[in-house]
Amino acid sequence: MAGKPQSEFLPLNIVVVTVSDTRTEVTDTSGQFLQESVVAAGHHLAGKHLCKDDIYKLRALVAGLIADDSVHVVLVTGGTGFTSRDNTVSAVTPLLDTHIDGFGELFRQVSFEEIGTSTIQSRAFAGLSNSTAVFCMPGSTSACKTAWHKILASQLDSRHRPCNFAGRLLQKGQ
Repeated sequence: MAGKPQSEFLPLNIVVVTVSDTRTEVTDTSGQFLQESVVAAGHHLAGKHLCKDDIYKLRALVAGLIADDSVHVVLVTGGTGFTSRDNTVSAVTPLLDTHIDGFGELFRQVSFEEIGTSTIQSRAFAGLSNSTAVFCMPGSTSACKTAWHKILASQLDSRHRPCNFAGRLLQKGQ
C-alpha cells in the first residue's frame, strides 16, 4: 500500500464495534478479545461500541467513525452471516470507497483450515473510506482470533514487510 514500511512501530487509533442484538458488555467476548489484542499490539483503543444489528444504526455509527479524522481503523465483529438479522454487509458496504477483496478471500481461506466448508457462510469483508480501514468479521470469538492473528495484526503493523496498511492510514487528516 502507500508509504514505505517503517522500521519502528507506529500505533494506530482503532475502534471496535460489536454488532449484536443479544450481547452485552459482559457477554461480548469477541469485542473484548479485539480490544485486548489492539492494546497488546501497542495500538490505541480509540473506542468500543455495542450496536444493535440494525442497518441504519450501524451505518450511522460507522459513518461517524469514518468521518472522524482521529480514527484509523474500525474493527466490526458480528452481523456477517446469512440470517435475516445479519445486516453488517448491507449497512457498511455503501460507505466504502474501495473494497479490500483480499481480506474476505484470505479470511475464508485460513478459516477453512479451522472449520472446513462452513466458512462458505462467512461474509467477512473490508474496505477503505476517507483513509479509514474498515474490517468486518464474524461475531464468534474464534473468528475474531483467526482474523486478528492470521491477518490483521501484521497488516496493521507498520513494520510488516513487504507492505501493510499503516502508512496509508496514518496519512488521514494530513
